[in-house]
Parts: sequence; structure tokens; C-alpha cells
Amino acid sequence: MSTGRRSAGLLLFRITGAGAERDVEVLIGHMGGPFWQRREAAAWSVPKGEYEPDEDPVAAARREFVEELGLPVPDGPLLPLGEARQKSGKTVVVWALEAELDPSAVVPGTFLLEWPRGSGVQQEFPEMDRFAWCTPEQAAERLVSGQRVFVDRLRAHVRGGPVSR
Repeated sequence: MSTGRRSAGLLLFRITGAGAERDVEVLIGHMGGPFWQRREAAAWSVPKGEYEPDEDPVAAARREFVEELGLPVPDGPLLPLGEARQKSGKTVVVWALEAELDPSAVVPGTFLLEWPRGSGVQQEFPEMDRFAWCTPEQAAERLVSGQRVFVDRLRAHVRGGPVSR
């Protein structure tokens, strides 16, 4: 059953190789906070965030990029990668953007969480605690399962195939 929640995000990419070897690397972030701290597989995400029904999804994707990375959205045209429904029922819509970005320049946004649970103590955690450029194979291991489709769609586009949505 759908929760009706929606998220929008931007997936930065850069082209690698040429000709038949043409491929991509994507910039993804490791989710912050105590729940994800010791996890690596399926603990990474496209920089994204929830938006309201009356909000423009592209504007939300841009806002969330700035909030999660603390950097402006690079210039360039956006490539729509469509939507995917996550196990939670949330629908995620993503656009790809070809750009270079140094992960060490990121200043992640933060959130407050009662931790340890039930302690009454509020602690601040980064929304995403690190970022990395990944090959599609690395991204397939790291990304939460419902977001892997966006890398597949982007890779198909870069290799000259259709982007199925």
C-alpha cells in the first residue's frame, strides 16, 4: 500500500571511456545516522528528499541536492530518469546531471535524532556522511535496491540505448 510520499533527487554522473567502452560513474552518498553507520551494502542513496504534492519535483531535487551536499547544483541540462517505487511505498523521481564534483568539498546537511533511543538526548547527525564516485557495478552493491534502476537507465542512455521509465 502506497504511503503517498514522494522524493526527488539529482544523480551526478561523469562519462568514462570511449566508443564501445563508453560508460559512467555516478556520485552517491552514504546515509548518515546511527542506523547506517556500520552498513555499506544497500546503505547509499542518490541525494534526494521528500516534497509536497504542490511542489515542483525539479525544484525539490535541486533544493535537496543543496541541503544534502552543501554545494550549489552544477550547471547543465537535466536528463529525466523517471520514477521508481521503493519497498517503503515511496515514489522516487530522479534526474541525471553530467558534472564534476569533488566529494571532499561536500558540507553535508544535518538532522536531529533522539539517540540512544529513549534517552531524551537529541544528537545531530549528517544526512549523508560521505560521498563517492562509483562505477555502475559499485553503485549496484552500495545503493538501496529501489534506486539501482536509475543507474541502469542512465547507463543505457550513455551507451546509446533507450531510457526505459
